[in-house]
Amino acid sequence: MAIAEQKTSQGLRIKSGKILLWLGIFFLLVFVLLPIVWQILTSFKTNDEIQAVPNVYIPTAITLKHYIELFARKPFIFYIFNSAIVAIVSTILCLAIGSPAAYALARLKLRGEQIILGGVLIVTLFPYVLLFLGLLEIIRSIGLGNNYLALIVPYTAINLPLTILVMRSFFQQLPQDLEDAAKVDGYKTIPMLLNIVLPMTIPALVTTGILTFIFAWNEYIFALTFISRETMKTIPVATAQLGGATVFEIPYGAIASATVLGTIPLVLLVLFFQRRIVQGLTAGAVKG
Repeated sequence: MAIAEQKTSQGLRIKSGKILLWLGIFFLLVFVLLPIVWQILTSFKTNDEIQAVPNVYIPTAITLKHYIELFARKPFIFYIFNSAIVAIVSTILCLAIGSPAAYALARLKLRGEQIILGGVLIVTLFPYVLLFLGLLEIIRSIGLGNNYLALIVPYTAINLPLTILVMRSFFQQLPQDLEDAAKVDGYKTIPMLLNIVLPMTIPALVTTGILTFIFAWNEYIFALTFISRETMKTIPVATAQLGGATVFEIPYGAIASATVLGTIPLVLLVLFFQRRIVQGLTAGAVKG
């Protein structure tokens, strides 16, 4: 009898624990997703519903007016193109430069290796905003204003230390025997890196590439200052500078629409590479 009561109490504790766990997950999801849902709903509301008091949470009539005006009043397609060009090129450069550097730090016995790694780590932790004034003077002096390179070069430099650190940890986890066998077969260092080593680190490449892409896509301060030509602005700057019909009008619908359009590519990118991202984040957590 006592054993049965003990099992019953244990079962109740397990069930209550699961209920609390699922309640916590539910409230966390609501807390995280509610602002996103609100922004999406706002983009489909009419101006009257957006300005209504009390608030209209669910639009009674869905309208695409804000999305249409976004492309009619502003060259928004150019903003998307500019953000894509800057983010893609800086991501490719980060991976192309950071991967060989990480491989060298992982496999070659370099003098002062710990000092180099310490410097890379310090640069990673350094607030990039503090580099703003120095970069501004450099860009002014060499005339790179209103040029894609004014954003591509800083984004690449800022994300390069993180790329090196992440890729180095992955290279260290690869068995050395594979590279020794490739050298016996006649592979040189660069062909071996391209044909054998890098294909085995695709999860790391995808993870670091997406982090770099997201930073370049969302960055605001540099894009606001280094680019002033209307047709070369990026999505964050263009969204922040959206204006209404009058000085005192805030175009909430247009801002919400621009935010949704600017977020869709990132969501699609993460969903498409979801499995690779999970592999990249969890690789090395359990060693067999």
